[in-house]
Amino acid sequence: MKCTSCKQGELIPCFIDGQFRAHTCTSCEGHWILIEDYVAWKDRNPQFSFDESIQCDIDETNQAILCPVSGTIMRKLRLSTRTEHRIDYSASVGGVWLDKGEWELLKKEGLAGSLNAVLTAHWQRNIRINSTKDNFAEIYKDKFGQDTYKKVKELREWLYQHPNKADLRAYILADDPYSAEK
Repeated sequence: MKCTSCKQGELIPCFIDGQFRAHTCTSCEGHWILIEDYVAWKDRNPQFSFDESIQCDIDETNQAILCPVSGTIMRKLRLSTRTEHRIDYSASVGGVWLDKGEWELLKKEGLAGSLNAVLTAHWQRNIRINSTKDNFAEIYKDKFGQDTYKKVKELREWLYQHPNKADLRAYILADDPYSAEK
């Protein structure tokens, strides 16, 4: 198979970390992994863990790349909210393209044992939800200031947990809580 990322090398059979089957490019050193091979290995080795204290030098393709099997455009999927980094996934084949260093990044992020989960709609949806929450938190910090934001968050949490929260909100929002007039 020809590498669809660099378009120069050949994809040769190998084993990722000596553990499961993949194909590695002879030129750019990227990896083509079939998820069925990864999942079969994971099922046989449920206790296996990867060293997460690894340094990684990552090459990332920013342009869309084609699946080396089907020739269709692969989707770019985020790994987590901690990184903007994306991996390429071919849903039609069930394969993942990892650029050079991306396997090491997965290990560093503690995601090498969850590669199949990263590819799910549920995982990607949670990343979008959490990214949105993080963005709002930054907006509030900028608007209120760090100290005020921290205090108002604590107050909000306390209020939310309080059994009389509706009455407390009414008291706080009333122009004059000691008047019978509106």
